[in-house]
Amino acid sequence: MVDGVVGTNTGGEPESSDSLRTFGAVVQGLREHAGLSREEFGELVRFSKHTVASVELGRRMPDAEFVQRAEEVFGRTGALQRAAGCLERQPGLAAWFRRWARLEQVAITLYTYECRLIPGLLQTEAYARTLFTNQLPPLDDEQIEAQWAARAERQRLLRGRPNTAFSFLLEEHLFRRRMGGVEVTRELIDHVLDLAQLRNIELQIMPTEQETHAGLDGSMQLLETPENRWFAYCEAQRGGLFMSDPKELSVLQRRYARMRSQALTLTDSVGLLQQMRGEL
Repeated sequence: MVDGVVGTNTGGEPESSDSLRTFGAVVQGLREHAGLSREEFGELVRFSKHTVASVELGRRMPDAEFVQRAEEVFGRTGALQRAAGCLERQPGLAAWFRRWARLEQVAITLYTYECRLIPGLLQTEAYARTLFTNQLPPLDDEQIEAQWAARAERQRLLRGRPNTAFSFLLEEHLFRRRMGGVEVTRELIDHVLDLAQLRNIELQIMPTEQETHAGLDGSMQLLETPENRWFAYCEAQRGGLFMSDPKELSVLQRRYARMRSQALTLTDSVGLLQQMRGEL
């Protein structure tokens, strides 16, 4: 799994959680108190009765539109809106990443540490297609095109949100690997150097010769919303973990801060990339 790409397994919703089931029970209680059937309520919020049932049973993360329209039906108390901000689910696959991707659209701060592959936001098309064509189980041509289209759309964030602060901490060996060959790597380094010139992007390289650092437990992403609420997302081989627990976030924030002091400076990081580019 790389930046939410999970091959052919992209449909399932993650396992439910207590907060989802609680939220759903509240919606059901309010609906029944209002004397509405699921079908009648669905017509008012412009969602199907099946979607209403999935939300009430805690199987589905409610869309923002669902919450807003439900608030209007139930008298605009603000209770559902506040409760929706506390929703969590168990670790899942693509559905978790879809929620993360939605948060990226509004984030005012986005931190990324990567030790496996160049992050999706920084990938070139050639680099991304190298990853897609080498996935197991294999993707067909239509799936590869869909994956690249989604990734290219996400990448518009970097230039489309100039007031969002992006920080990337990347391991040196990600460029040394020469994924896809020399030409792909040369284009990749040129692309990353170009992005590093943007005022809202900070790029630091963790040198291979750094004997130890605070990120040895693996890759991580952290973001801050306009409401100054923080979330984190971490990936493994076949799953992703979305986190909102302040205690867990505090640990990751401290680790990221330590890594920034252990990595090369912004200027030295650019210098190392230029050096590697010249060696190709």
